[in-house]
Amino acid sequence: MSQRGWPARLSAGDVTVRPLSYGDAAAWRDARRRNVAWLRPWDATVPPGAAARPASFRALVRRLHRQARADATYPFAIEVDGRFAGQVTVNNIVRGSAQFASVGYWLDQQYAGRGVMPRAVALVIDHCFATAGLHRIEVAIRPENSNSLRVVEKLGLREVGYAPKFLHIDGEWRDHRIYAVTAEECPEGMLRRLESQQSQE
Repeated sequence: MSQRGWPARLSAGDVTVRPLSYGDAAAWRDARRRNVAWLRPWDATVPPGAAARPASFRALVRRLHRQARADATYPFAIEVDGRFAGQVTVNNIVRGSAQFASVGYWLDQQYAGRGVMPRAVALVIDHCFATAGLHRIEVAIRPENSNSLRVVEKLGLREVGYAPKFLHIDGEWRDHRIYAVTAEECPEGMLRRLESQQSQE
């Protein structure tokens, strides 16, 4: 069953976000292998006693697609000029009176510093508000993760809280700063707001 928020393909300049697919296996594995030191401090890990992660990339995609069909998550691959560059995933979608979700992301280091991730996240937030009908998006970031903090700064997301021991990251429960935006805060769209800010710099 197709949901109104999924599947979707979104583009801004040389950046495209589209559903993560089985065909991304080789590029995904290559990016993760080359970027292991770059990503390890920020990667989610499985705490002792919790269910193990999928054993293969194919199993991961299968699980994410099942969750997407259930309108629980939207797993996007990021492309730059048609080449796989990372992921941005809408997680923990809550409907009913909340209409809320969280967004997480990672990027191949070779694309860092080019404004790729702010555009990718802006595209996804706009999609969540305009098409998927969500009302609020949160991003949780470790205080030490200066690159991710720069993304939410560029997008103008408000810091709304501090969550001690919030997520299991790099083998330990880690504190996170919480950022959020509602649909009312960017009526003309997050991408347009980003582009307007960049034109003034």
